[in-house]
Amino acid sequence: MISKNELKYIQSLCQKKQRAAEGVFIAEGPKLAEELLASDYKVIKGYATAAWLAENKTGKGFAEVSEIELEKMTGLQTANQVILVCEQKIQKTIPDLSKKLSLVLDGIQDPGNLGTIIRIADWFGIGQIIASEDTVERYNPKVIQSTMGSFIRVPVYYTDIVTFLTATKLPVYGAMLEGVSMYEVAKPVTGLLVIGNESKGIREPIQPLIKQAITIPRFGGAESLNAAVATGILISHLKG
Repeated sequence: MISKNELKYIQSLCQKKQRAAEGVFIAEGPKLAEELLASDYKVIKGYATAAWLAENKTGKGFAEVSEIELEKMTGLQTANQVILVCEQKIQKTIPDLSKKLSLVLDGIQDPGNLGTIIRIADWFGIGQIIASEDTVERYNPKVIQSTMGSFIRVPVYYTDIVTFLTATKLPVYGAMLEGVSMYEVAKPVTGLLVIGNESKGIREPIQPLIKQAITIPRFGGAESLNAAVATGILISHLKG
């Protein structure tokens, strides 16, 4: 049985301020639990149903809770067997990005979009994402859930991307409506692909730093594409 104080603590981790203060994040469900337990992330505490505990070897640090208790703890619409409290990893030093294609995110705000972009990067073997400081936090519970575990393999480095792009010597591509068709762009061995904010696109201070604006040709009547969908289409072509 979980105490009221422990319940309040878990619920408080849905808030960014509390996660930052504690240096932790929460992950829910069997799929994420399996990946985290097999990774080098430190699991501080786990809460799981008797059925899940019976099927999984977890070691110490897990508490059995009822489904009713799990429902009170969850940040999801429906609780899913297990909740982990894990220690955050803070990526500070951007690695060498030469000889690879990397993503740069300019103000992505929707947690689902960021999570999906991380998952797309993982699928296509892009091992790192550079994000503006106002991009949604990678340890937001909705981001964690939508990555389906890909956040373990794809670190996100938060920085001032104007300064970063100004200093880089790598080719800088930008997803823009007024750009060259992606089908006319040679597939790069190395470079940075900038994806803009969901509603504003790539912001004005960054646009002069784009060396090659690229676009996805439109054949129908849709006004725009979701940021994560556009990322997947562009990477599929550039990496194909």
